Amino acid sequence: MSVVRIEQCFAACKAEGRPALIAYLTIGDPSVEDSLACARAALSAGADILELGVPFSDPSADGPTIAEASQRAIAGGGSLRAALALATELRKDSDAPLVLFTYVNPVIAFGEAQLPAAAAAAGIDALLLVDLPPEEGAELRQGCRDRELAVIPLLAPTTPPERAAILLRDARGFAYYVSVTGVTGTGSAPLAQAASAANALSQAHSLPVVVGFGVDSATKAEALARAGVGGVVVGSAIVRQIASATTRAERVDGVRNLVAQLRAALQAR
Repeated sequence: MSVVRIEQCFAACKAEGRPALIAYLTIGDPSVEDSLACARAALSAGADILELGVPFSDPSADGPTIAEASQRAIAGGGSLRAALALATELRKDSDAPLVLFTYVNPVIAFGEAQLPAAAAAAGIDALLLVDLPPEEGAELRQGCRDRELAVIPLLAPTTPPERAAILLRDARGFAYYVSVTGVTGTGSAPLAQAASAANALSQAHSLPVVVGFGVDSATKAEALARAGVGGVVVGSAIVRQIASATTRAERVDGVRNLVAQLRAALQAR
């Protein structure tokens, strides 16, 4: 189904009168097996979309929480190939949209020409490359178009309108609005302003725009839901929950409980 799966998900969430809940996991933290168990827990608790984070030694825009998770994940066997294998396993019992969240370097190492086919075969619906400008990656982008995979654009408070138009031109699935001019995991993101900007972009370009960075509690998720955003991304809070646990059972329970609280908050408005 590819990007159609994402489009149907956002349509269903809109019909329910709530934003989509997008949960991020660093694949391999602390092991690929733990990541698979936590991914299934997040879906069972109400996550609508999963971002499968590929660990990288020098992650762009990530704060200490996810940067440290990447180091643990690399030690635990996490990689782009591991993320694809995990997606394949998830597809055995889930139709939830899956986004491969990665960086350019792992893609180059894997093979820019080879990734779209491999991602489609694994059941991935979209790619999100945080450090790939729209002027680059022509071969990768064409391969994604050929297989109906979305390439998710990122926008920030510093993105001028003319640049936003370029980023959102021909975009499908959704766009990701970064709430701060900083890194993930911040506790003081200006979410009201981010919601307003995201909604304006969504209306102008007829595309769901989700808000991420700094959404670390059910209270903040509910505030974004009340502001009418298309989706809410939670990453660092989930990663911290996983890091604080000492057993797989604790990790799974922690992720399930946190995601359930977030989902309830999105429906509470």
